[in-house]
Amino acid sequence: MWRSLPSSGLQRRLLLMLLMPLLVLALINTWFDYRFADNAALQQDRQLLGLLPLLADSIVAKGKTERDPPLLLTVPAVQEFLKDRPGVSAFGIVDLDGTLLLGDAWLGGSTPATHEPEFVSEAKRGVTYRIASQRVQTAAGELVVRLADGSDPRQQWVRLVLIKVLAPNLVLMVVALFAVNWAVRLALRPLLDLKEAVERRSPRDLSAIDVQASPEEVRPLVESLNRLFHLVNAQAESQRRFIADAAHQLRTPLAGLQAQVEAWAQVVMAGTPTGASNQAGAAATEAPNAIRVPGAQIYKLRDATRRTSQLANQLLALSRADARNIDAQPLQRVDLKDLCETMLEAHLDAASAKHIDLGLETQPVHVSGHEWLLRELLGNLVDNAIKYTPAHGTVTLRCGVTSADDPAHTARVAFLEVEDDGPGVAPAERERILERFYRASGVVGEGNGLGLAIADEIARVHHASLVATGGAHERGLRMTLRFPQPDSA
Repeated sequence: MWRSLPSSGLQRRLLLMLLMPLLVLALINTWFDYRFADNAALQQDRQLLGLLPLLADSIVAKGKTERDPPLLLTVPAVQEFLKDRPGVSAFGIVDLDGTLLLGDAWLGGSTPATHEPEFVSEAKRGVTYRIASQRVQTAAGELVVRLADGSDPRQQWVRLVLIKVLAPNLVLMVVALFAVNWAVRLALRPLLDLKEAVERRSPRDLSAIDVQASPEEVRPLVESLNRLFHLVNAQAESQRRFIADAAHQLRTPLAGLQAQVEAWAQVVMAGTPTGASNQAGAAATEAPNAIRVPGAQIYKLRDATRRTSQLANQLLALSRADARNIDAQPLQRVDLKDLCETMLEAHLDAASAKHIDLGLETQPVHVSGHEWLLRELLGNLVDNAIKYTPAHGTVTLRCGVTSADDPAHTARVAFLEVEDDGPGVAPAERERILERFYRASGVVGEGNGLGLAIADEIARVHHASLVATGGAHERGLRMTLRFPQPDSA
């Protein structure tokens, strides 16, 4: 029952506002029922008051002796009253001393001090009786006549209030609760659909909500949300353009600077200039008045230019990988096995330079996605693995189909994986290494903390999940990209 009750504040308020009048009406109905019972009780008192003189007139003579009861000849009205209420009606003829002369024994007792009629209520044998008593002059002398009626409407109302009043009202309230709850849910369904649609949205989805599909009452709110989405999207688009433009403009001068520094470093390393191929190196060695730069500083300058150039390339890749820029591009059928083989060839020289065993374990599998983005993702993962794996280590590329992580689902999912046996990352930091510009503690080497962030961005574009875990025997790092499902086409 409670699960069907509304959870939103608006639904609760509507339900309360609709049920409160019903509750008030039920209380008013109860009050009217009681008033009706009270009026019926007054009619009963009048009836008893009218029958008392008739009961007195039914006494036609004294008894033969003082101990004998008076002679009673019941008039039809009194006889009918006693006959119509068997078990709940009684009468009594009492002398002034309270001694019962005729009738039910329990009606004896104290007598009225005046000739005014008296009314009392008394419970007897589980029945509450309304007793009317009056001191009157009869054919047998001055006596007290009494009539008792156990059908008092007020007492019956008290006894049967749960059955005749509260029970129907309670049933009405319960039925009304479900009926009104159903009506409120049905009436608010469009609003709830709008709420669920907004909740299901990705934080990156800033497209406008269909105003015409929204309830008329909330269209101003939807229009305000659309204006907000437009402003936020425009601001984000401006930032993306700035990053892309800045990175693109930096690539050319940085590439030239890096080429010059690389050539200079080669000249210093060789000890002699190489002629016209490096004017800066020749000037440093041939000019008698030239300022000679130590080789260590040249190597530091070379490393700095490499990092700066890599940062510009990664910023450009991050801007291109933004999910909002990719939605309009059509998906392709990507061969993950072929992609792994291509990455193996592209990074084989870098792995060989560090004497790293770059291996491949693949199964034929295809997914729907953007090949150039997946190439960028896998390239970042392999580059990171080679960069942080010590010499004579192992890096393995894998792809294939495996079971889903959730044991409740038996579906198969495609995966792409890069594993190394390097120093790895502490379990507490494995989630944070996907953040932009975050570098794990204790990491030695070049890097800007953007490679894995770009890979995670690309994973989001493909509705896939990129997870960092420990390698075999908890040694090294394993980066696994799991796709929603393989492409069987």
